[in-house]
Amino acid sequence: MSAGGKSTNQVFINCPFDEKYKSLLRPLLFTVCYLGFQPQIASGFLNSANNRIDKICDLIRSSKYSIHDLSKCISSKQDEYFRMNMPFEFGIDYGDYFFIDRNKKMLVLEGKRYDYQKALSDISGVDVKSHNNEPEGIVKCIRNWIIEARILDKADSPTQIWYRFNDFASDFYTERKSQGFSDDDLNDMPTPEYIVSIEDWIIKNVKS
Repeated sequence: MSAGGKSTNQVFINCPFDEKYKSLLRPLLFTVCYLGFQPQIASGFLNSANNRIDKICDLIRSSKYSIHDLSKCISSKQDEYFRMNMPFEFGIDYGDYFFIDRNKKMLVLEGKRYDYQKALSDISGVDVKSHNNEPEGIVKCIRNWIIEARILDKADSPTQIWYRFNDFASDFYTERKSQGFSDDDLNDMPTPEYIVSIEDWIIKNVKS
């Protein structure tokens, strides 16, 4: 833990957790784990007895680093509501940074360059990275941010991490299918269980 009570090993993840985002979420989680950090996500702590926003605030307060993907905030079709959860959580985290811990480090992601300005012009001037809605792009954004923000001094290249993710995805699919999981089971796997699979694979194939 850092002096301010925040874990220097935890990364708060603020992003959608729906089917459309899964192709980006899974390499995002893999990259965070591969680089030696623990993803902290609200969907990993579902408990009907707990208020969701209180849990999110707890995760924000305890995490030294955070990743906010605002790429899916804008409605994609007529009569679809603007998605406010991600900007709201980003605002809470920015408040934690501004009022409590100015050493906190945040990565803000968008799909296409300058998209976020259409909905959140107040953060104009913030260094926002664009992943172009590509899984390989999100790996590159996260890896390069870790280096640029001097969180780590060195790391494998984005290409190496991307190849490793594909190795993991192949092994994960083969192993789980042999254990009786259907394609639907794998697609709908709870995020915490998926993270454990990543961590176990890294221990066996990277750290060994």
